Amino acid sequence: MGKLHRTTVTHLEMTAPPRLAPAPRPVGKYALLRAEKPPLHFYRYLYMTVGRPYVWVSRRNLPDETLAAIVHDDAVEIYVLYVNGAPVGYFELDFRNMPQAELSFLGLVPEFTEQGLGRFLLGEAIALAWTKNPDRLIVQTCTLDHPAALPLYQRMGFSPYGQSLVEVEE
Repeated sequence: MGKLHRTTVTHLEMTAPPRLAPAPRPVGKYALLRAEKPPLHFYRYLYMTVGRPYVWVSRRNLPDETLAAIVHDDAVEIYVLYVNGAPVGYFELDFRNMPQAELSFLGLVPEFTEQGLGRFLLGEAIALAWTKNPDRLIVQTCTLDHPAALPLYQRMGFSPYGQSLVEVEE
């Protein structure tokens, strides 16, 4: 049995596109590319590298077939941010339950936090989500995530609509 972590999950929503000033672009050469049906080993690398410091576990041990059914679904979009040729973060948008869209995952590899890239990545995720015209865009964060996550989501236009206390096994 792994280590148990108690965490408060905050559920947030956005019911209209926000009016935001564009976030500063990353310094250096950068590209935000959609990873269409990414190889599972690449997806797992992103998920584990970004999520390890924050105890992301929901997809850690999924069998390949189960994970592929999610990340290869045409209604799931994964975007990877590259800076100077290296992948530094990603986000995943889930449109399978339209008219509700979900920002399922968003994060940076540890070496690239605290550089303003999170704001840029979140702004791009929000803009791309609203191109599909959902009625609602949801996301959740928890107290195990980066301490700047919840305030950033709120600054970018999300409003909390619920909280729950959960235990996560690492």
